[in-house]
Amino acid sequence: MSTEFTRNFCIIAHIDHGKSTLADRLLELTGTISKEKMQAQVLDDMDLERERGITIKSHPIRMAYRAESGSEYQFNLIDTPGHVDFSYEVSRSLAACEGAILVVDASQGIEAQTLTNIYLALDNDLAIIPVLNKVDLASARPEEVRRQVSELLGVDPASIIACSAKSGLGVPPILERVIVDVPQPAGDPEKPLKALIFDSKYDDFRGAVAYVRVFDGTLRKGDVISFMSTGREYEVDEIGFFRMGRVPLDVLSAGEVGYMVANIRTLTDIKIGDTLTTRLNGTSEAVPGYREVKPMVFSGIYPVDKSDYENLRGALEKLKLNDSSLSYEPETSSALGFGFRAGFLGLLHMEIVQERLLREFDVNIITTVPNVKYKVTLKTGEESFVESPAKMPSPGEIEFISEPMVKLQVISPTDYVGSIMKLCEEKRGAMLPMEYLETTRVCLHYRMPLAEMIIDFFDKLKSCSRGYASMDYELDGYDRDNLTKLDILINGTPVDAFSSIVHRDKAFAFGQEITSKLKDLIPRQMYEVAIQAAIGNKIIARTTVKPFRKDVTSKCYGGDISRKRKLLEKQKEGKKRMKQVGNVEIPQEAFLAVLSRD
Repeated sequence: MSTEFTRNFCIIAHIDHGKSTLADRLLELTGTISKEKMQAQVLDDMDLERERGITIKSHPIRMAYRAESGSEYQFNLIDTPGHVDFSYEVSRSLAACEGAILVVDASQGIEAQTLTNIYLALDNDLAIIPVLNKVDLASARPEEVRRQVSELLGVDPASIIACSAKSGLGVPPILERVIVDVPQPAGDPEKPLKALIFDSKYDDFRGAVAYVRVFDGTLRKGDVISFMSTGREYEVDEIGFFRMGRVPLDVLSAGEVGYMVANIRTLTDIKIGDTLTTRLNGTSEAVPGYREVKPMVFSGIYPVDKSDYENLRGALEKLKLNDSSLSYEPETSSALGFGFRAGFLGLLHMEIVQERLLREFDVNIITTVPNVKYKVTLKTGEESFVESPAKMPSPGEIEFISEPMVKLQVISPTDYVGSIMKLCEEKRGAMLPMEYLETTRVCLHYRMPLAEMIIDFFDKLKSCSRGYASMDYELDGYDRDNLTKLDILINGTPVDAFSSIVHRDKAFAFGQEITSKLKDLIPRQMYEVAIQAAIGNKIIARTTVKPFRKDVTSKCYGGDISRKRKLLEKQKEGKKRMKQVGNVEIPQEAFLAVLSRD
């Protein structure tokens, strides 16, 4: 088919604004899937995606559409993730398109990720088609939200399409607008092959499957191709396009979206955002925008049952085949035994991985406190990155520690500005210019440490704004600050799973909080258990779990006091011996309690 009748576009939206539901209606309207086989969020093939109402992986699909003019069009739709953790994947999916349908909930209005997705679309020079969804809800404010979108994009309010993706009301005009507003793909089939890899998935029988958009040239079965970032070469076994499954083809030409199978057994050979070309007479010009995806949040993962270690290793290996952004390496903890230190894109990514380990592989795990990657400058001038507090050098060797910073964007009704500002200041945030989107909605900008944001910031933001505030963030380099490592000692022995990097001004309060929580959770022993928080050799907080005590003097109801003292001294010596050989069992609740800092 000529590129004149091809349109490549995606759907972008804030979480739960109806992106996947709109995709369902487009599939029905174009006859790509019959009503008998239809189900909610049909492109979301994971149960977890359907339950949470979020898209985790990109889902491309080809649709055939007969326009009102009578012409037959080929639509390549890419359903993108909506969460900030997957913003790089979203940016690569946008790079594979010429247009984007921007979905805004008519009852919620513009939210933080709506703005972020608009900026990503504008950075990729995409044609944006604004759509108001859920206009049939009783709480919908279509005219007010229409005005917000109009002012933001600088478009005529009358050109914004109103629809209900659930009922199908107002959906057909969207496809006609795609034909008019989205330009046909540029590219020359005669030029050397240049194709963008915008996603990938692992197939147990065929190996890694690359999702590609061809910009120039032609990709054929049997070609020997090369990945520009790694230099790895493979022979193409199969190419094709996506319908409700993979449909093989002989050729993918400039402007088309499809997949490529080349017996690639390691997913790490395929980098999202990389450029694909032929080994002979290939292009020397890569598709711009590629970068390595680096994990931002790190956590220890340990099996609850020590005998499950090999099962956990196998589960992580299989999970990584379908999630190239997950990274892990073996780690040993004196308290938790053998496990892994895993890196995630963000807290949602971490939550999804934990859930999949339990559901898909039936592995019960304990996770340690999430932390970030710090940059440590030693007194020798050497710099290193530290992902785990347990690997932090001793305080005497450190010149200073730098922590990752983020630029935070919070959109909220004006009623909650005071409580949000107070929360951000508690989290060591520095305020940047504030802007009013309209008289009742404001956009707050802050710069704050990533470590302060990853534990409970989102929950507290929703709580202090009654659920109305939305947030988005992007990384903004490293800042030097007065940071230190805080150790938790149980009977004088450091428990590495409880170690954390904290700001020195907050260390005393945090140490008191953790030790008092552990006092309630660690079971009593026959001897006294001391729980201490320490910075280096300095103890800054302590609580004590009192021992069980047998009344050994109960049989002494007369005579000299020295009899009682002798029995108490004997008991004291026995408890001392018991303490030397005794191990304190730390329950799983104690590790989970460190996460909830209310």
